Amino acid sequence: MSNPIKKRRREPLTDTQLLLTITVCIFFGMYFLAMAVWGGGFLRWQQVFDMLNNNASLIIVACSLTIVMIGGGIDISVGGVTALVVMSCVVHLNSGGSILSSILLAVGIGLAFGVVQGYLVAYLEIQPFIITLAGMFFARGMTTIVSVDPQKAAHEGFLKLMSTKVEIPWLGYTAKNGNLIPARMEIGVIVALVIVALVYLMLRKTRLGRNIYALGGNSQSALMLGINVKRTKFISYLISGLLAGIGGFVFMMHTGAGNATNAAGAEMNAIASAIIGGTLLTGGVGNVIGTLFGVMTLTTIKSIVTVSGLRDPWWQSITTGAMLCFFILLQSVVLSNRGKGGLKQMLPPWLRAKEKADGGLSS
Repeated sequence: MSNPIKKRRREPLTDTQLLLTITVCIFFGMYFLAMAVWGGGFLRWQQVFDMLNNNASLIIVACSLTIVMIGGGIDISVGGVTALVVMSCVVHLNSGGSILSSILLAVGIGLAFGVVQGYLVAYLEIQPFIITLAGMFFARGMTTIVSVDPQKAAHEGFLKLMSTKVEIPWLGYTAKNGNLIPARMEIGVIVALVIVALVYLMLRKTRLGRNIYALGGNSQSALMLGINVKRTKFISYLISGLLAGIGGFVFMMHTGAGNATNAAGAEMNAIASAIIGGTLLTGGVGNVIGTLFGVMTLTTIKSIVTVSGLRDPWWQSITTGAMLCFFILLQSVVLSNRGKGGLKQMLPPWLRAKEKADGGLSS
């Protein structure tokens, strides 16, 4: 007798994978729609690189928010920290400092905020929203103390670094005069993509990453499993501060100037990008790759609004808010999969999210 051929069963997607799949599909759907309807710059690779060039700092800051939100927390100080880092580094460079010392200064400022806020949230158990709100106001105030007037970087070595671009000829386009214009990518984009990869590996391949997911899923269950909840929460805020510092330096590499209004609203855009990318506000579910696509989706929306002729700034806010509400509703649908019946039965088996034995969502 011949052995029967066993059919390989397709594993159902987890909540994180499901939300990531939806985000990626929506981004490509919107971008292909923009290519078909508006054409123009959307047909060139440089449009994608420009989106990355203009948002490299936001990608890094959004990664920091993703880590904290997966752990069930929030950090709204990242925009203020970014502004403080930019102003401090510009003043330091103009005062005779080196690029290396400026990088160390940016990292030091970020770590300082991460240590203080992480300690207050994790060990003194103060609400993270209040602590990071105070951190945001403190950072904005310190930015003005460092320099009331806007500052522009004049360091020759930094200006050379700032103007350095990575050229990709085969992704360029031919201008009307027949010249080949290569696609150009800033160094900050490479830094941002490397950080996305490192954060992804940290969250998915290390014990710390698994602990952060467990903390966000159910802190009491995580404590019963022997996870040091306070230390894990502290480290998540420490990493968030570190990434905010790096994001500030990348922001400076893009603009080359310090201003008290730098990175205004960056924390809100980072939170929106993380949510659009599939990170649940309740914690325990999220993916930094989704956050990257969340930033790109947010930027594509703004680009579509602009080319549609709606150049007034409030139209971008309206469309961003509408998209954010859509993804929050989408997350509510995913959360309903915890129960029996209902919307869960409307999904095909391979799209239904896995559930842990204790009823929590898998990551």
